[in-house]
Amino acid sequence: EVQLVESGGGLVQPGGSLRLSCAASGFTFRSYDMNWVRQAPGKELEWVSRISSGGNFRNYAASVKGRFTISRDNAKNTMYLEMNSLKTEDTGVYYCAIVGDPQSRGRGTQVTVSS
Repeated sequence: EVQLVESGGGLVQPGGSLRLSCAASGFTFRSYDMNWVRQAPGKELEWVSRISSGGNFRNYAASVKGRFTISRDNAKNTMYLEMNSLKTEDTGVYYCAIVGDPQSRGRGTQVTVSS
């Protein structure tokens, strides 16, 4: 059974940083491209970033490019999202998911950017 568990969220002031983690189990993690997506209050799900199975290729939404960094450690079956220069509009629930399988996402981790 595919299981993805997000963690690392919290309350941070604008300009601050957080590092999210996504622990994967139940599938061959190293074989799949992975996404980070987020959902702000009252808004639809928004794609944030994608990383290839080997970690060599990374893509970012325009809204986070230059501030967020996606990475993965296939030996640990874990993916990360380093978030810097956080803005209030980054507030939301962050999910990881297998590319092409949106139902695979976990319960998410709440990120709140507020002064």
